[in-house]
Amino acid sequence: MYVDYRKFQADHLFTGTEMLGKEYALIVSKNGTVEEIIKATDAGDGIQYFNGMLSPGFINCHCHLELSHMKNLLPEKTGLVDFVFNVVTQRHFPEEEILDAITKAEDEMFENGIVAVGDICNNVLTLAQKSKRRIHYYNFIEASGWLPNVAGQRFTRSKEYYDAFIAQFPSTSLSPHAPYSVSDELWNYLIPFFQNKTITIHNQETSFEDEFFINGTGDLTRMYQKMNMDISFFNPTNKSSLQSTLPKLSNAENVLLVHNTFMKEEDVKLVNGNGFFLCLCLNANQYIEEATPPVELFRKHGCKMVVGTDSLASNWSLNILDEIKTITKKFPSIPQTEILKWATQNGAEALQMQDQLGSFEKGKRPGIVFIEKITNEMIDKDAVSRRIL
Repeated sequence: MYVDYRKFQADHLFTGTEMLGKEYALIVSKNGTVEEIIKATDAGDGIQYFNGMLSPGFINCHCHLELSHMKNLLPEKTGLVDFVFNVVTQRHFPEEEILDAITKAEDEMFENGIVAVGDICNNVLTLAQKSKRRIHYYNFIEASGWLPNVAGQRFTRSKEYYDAFIAQFPSTSLSPHAPYSVSDELWNYLIPFFQNKTITIHNQETSFEDEFFINGTGDLTRMYQKMNMDISFFNPTNKSSLQSTLPKLSNAENVLLVHNTFMKEEDVKLVNGNGFFLCLCLNANQYIEEATPPVELFRKHGCKMVVGTDSLASNWSLNILDEIKTITKKFPSIPQTEILKWATQNGAEALQMQDQLGSFEKGKRPGIVFIEKITNEMIDKDAVSRRIL
């Protein structure tokens, strides 16, 4: 039985939902399609044993692969306004350097066990690398434009990128950058494209995002000044940025809210149902704002969480294991299996890839990641991950 299959056994086997012990073996076909998990004593000969943990491939739900050339370029802990301004003004490099950095960054993700990425796109520079199909991608074509008079121009440009990507990747959507960077006029262009799609948006990444929407003040006004924008047209909504934005996302199949660093309980209660996912990017939050989202508040209200790395402009690596370590360190009471589920099964569901990825279920081809240095089913601070399949 299973003569032509590959068989894997480890100290700990995480299935995507639960942790099994070394008495179990994972059986997959030669191309990595899961057959079943059975008792190792019934699996026959030829089992590969790993001292550590085996897991389905990781899902990186938020990345900016196109910014990989900005690694170590921007200073840490500047706050969001200066970070965004620095990205906008310093992202322009020779195309050859950008493409080389994209390739190296994807190599890093691949080797560390990432099998799927929700990737933000403001151009088509990642398209050639993604066409090699080493990793699954959900491409979020990001639209931004705060001034009403540029809405048509910005939409046209984003739609051109959307058409280029969707010709090769059905998992592509037009997505708004953030509540404070998309005018009502631009929203009106985007909304018809949300049907059946996963839509992502940067959400409540700073304490002053809500302040701006509630009363029109706060540090966001400094960003508009730095960018020479006249925002006299804006009328505060007297609501949080999320409450101001959610009605515009009602047509989406899934909504992926990213960062959520300064989310309040009244807003958390609005997004704890089907179709909403809160993406944690803790290392980027530390890099930019030196802040941490209220993860325990999210758990209290049963929100579905996923994990992302953000970009190499705002992070030290594109390694989901590094994000897991940070979450574990800051929230040691959260079960390791729960955090791993955020990085596997939940991520696959958010990107509408749950039929292929995220768990060791029969017929899926989720990839296999080996994690070394495990103590009592917990991932050590010195743990490393590598892709097996």
